[in-house]
Amino acid sequence: MTVLEDLWYGNIIPWEMFVKNNPHLKSLLSLAGRNYDKLTADLTDKQVEMLEKYKDILCEMNSYTEQAAFKYGFALGVRLIMESVITEL
Repeated sequence: MTVLEDLWYGNIIPWEMFVKNNPHLKSLLSLAGRNYDKLTADLTDKQVEMLEKYKDILCEMNSYTEQAAFKYGFALGVRLIMESVITEL
């Protein structure tokens, strides 16, 4: 299989590799989870629902910005490769 096929079929998941190999990020995710659990323990059901909606919006915004950054970085990489090939000719 080619790299593009692996990417298409989900065999390459760049964001998971970043988390898996980043102990600092793992630590931050764990801390966020513990703090979230402590916070929600003291909230009413209505407050938890509002917090969940807020969290969902943040996740959607983060996903959008990560996707945009990925597209930009990929396009920049392709342009750099094209420029280096053209320069060699």
